[in-house]
Amino acid sequence: MRAAELLEQGQSQVEVARMGEPRPRACGVEAPHREGGTAALRRCVASGRPPKLAESQVERVRAGLEAGARAHGFDSELWTLERVGRVVEWTTGVALA
Repeated sequence: MRAAELLEQGQSQVEVARMGEPRPRACGVEAPHREGGTAALRRCVASGRPPKLAESQVERVRAGLEAGARAHGFDSELWTLERVGRVVEWTTGVALA
């Protein structure tokens, strides 16, 4: 949305990219924005695989991660992808792999 707002302000794609925003063409912003402005972007439906976790489950996982790795029986506070996956499964019952 920020890239679209910058385009509406008259910034070029290059200027938007220099400001640290993704290139509008690469992130699928340019064509819908050109045809319908920012409102057209708000109507876009996210594509891809549906999320495996509901928002309430995400909050439980977040709370579990904030408690620290040792709170879940790990021998250090180091978070690895494997450990995070285990916490997700323990707190939600959903296996991500």
